Amino acid sequence: MVLVLTPAWRLARVPVTVVHELGHAVVGILCGRRFTGFVVNPDMSGHTVTRGRPRGPALVATTAAGYPAPVVTGAVLVVSVGAGHSDLVLLVALVACLFGLVRARSLYTAVVMVILVGAIAALWWTGAAEPGAAVVTSVGVLLMVGGWRQLVNVARHGDRAQDPGMLAVMTRVPAPVWVLVFTAVGAAATWWAVPTLVEAVHAVLA
Repeated sequence: MVLVLTPAWRLARVPVTVVHELGHAVVGILCGRRFTGFVVNPDMSGHTVTRGRPRGPALVATTAAGYPAPVVTGAVLVVSVGAGHSDLVLLVALVACLFGLVRARSLYTAVVMVILVGAIAALWWTGAAEPGAAVVTSVGVLLMVGGWRQLVNVARHGDRAQDPGMLAVMTRVPAPVWVLVFTAVGAAATWWAVPTLVEAVHAVLA
């Protein structure tokens, strides 16, 4: 419901946008590029800056990482909690957000990251297994559903300034094909996480 109501979505999409931008950063680093900063705006647009070759596979992979990142990250959270690793997931998330905080390039971005760091640190510090697992699972579902909403929006609007349009210019592969690639990745991640979610629902209802 929170992702259907527009006012609630404006708040819920903050972590979705952060993960989108950090997805660019993480893949960029893995591809040998240098992550120099990122910005999240109050309207939940954003951009990430990495330095490296102005063209080539590394730049393509970095640009392509954003839209699949929330769905993939959400699935990883859900499956990891299902395997009993909620504390480890919180610690990794805390490190990632601290890394993002030092790369924040606007006051609004820094405030968002400080709030996220504080919330994750508090949850990790309490060490309460069941509440922590429930919260991490909920965040995972939020990221998955929010990521799908982002994908639907970019497919519907076809803005050439968005990632699919930029990838089309880089690769000469049409933007709709890139949207299909993002959709395939998101579908695979969702399919992977669904059994764990079903088990969690059964446990709650039992």
